[in-house]
Amino acid sequence: MNRFKISALALALASIATTSAMAQSSKANAWEGAYGQIGVGYGSFMPSIGGGTATTATPSPLPSFGYPATISQTTSASSVNNISTGLVNLALGYNWGINESYVLGLAATYYPGASSGATGVLNIAPTTINGGLGTKAVAGASTTASYNIKNLYSIVLTPGYTIDKDRLAYAKVGYTGATIGLSSPVLPYNSTNLTGFTLGIGYKQMVTSSVYAFGEVNYGMYGSQTISQTTTTGTAVTGMTVKGNGLDLLVGVGYRF
Repeated sequence: MNRFKISALALALASIATTSAMAQSSKANAWEGAYGQIGVGYGSFMPSIGGGTATTATPSPLPSFGYPATISQTTSASSVNNISTGLVNLALGYNWGINESYVLGLAATYYPGASSGATGVLNIAPTTINGGLGTKAVAGASTTASYNIKNLYSIVLTPGYTIDKDRLAYAKVGYTGATIGLSSPVLPYNSTNLTGFTLGIGYKQMVTSSVYAFGEVNYGMYGSQTISQTTTTGTAVTGMTVKGNGLDLLVGVGYRF
């Protein structure tokens, strides 16, 4: 009985091995199939922040002197620094073999954690209000603000060229998103979601039958979003826009299923 069980097990294992070998040999391309990878590297984000309006309610006695009930001042950002930060990247994907030389893949990537912070200056310009009894000068103000990037992700198509069964060159094009967080001594923390598109190029090299090393460069362009916030002193800041571009360089390892 035991001999029968051992023979049946050996036959099953041989069948599995044969099926696996046939599946491998039936692939149109050696890089066809699923994969997962992890990368580390360096990234930079270059923001562009547009002006808006700061609206403040005047003290109640002012209207009786001919002044309006609210004061509106222009806002702007200056001396905004780029973010430079270390990165970790996680990705899952699948390549479909077109023929023995080309694949077309679909991949999802995520960068866990938040970037290091960068700073800039938020300015509220001085202005003059006109009332029925004359004019009144209103002082400007400025404060240092800090920001960072987090929750960065992308969904991309990855057309690739198979140099041989151990080497793959590929491009990336798709959709990307991220969250930018902004705060200052007079602004509570505010987060804004940015979206855009991303481009990239990369190279993979097998180091064992299943494990590969890779390197890639990615560039993201994020469209404009509007920031609305109220300062701790009750001034409503509206109409400021934020957008930007990002660049990262990654190296890492992956597993080809």
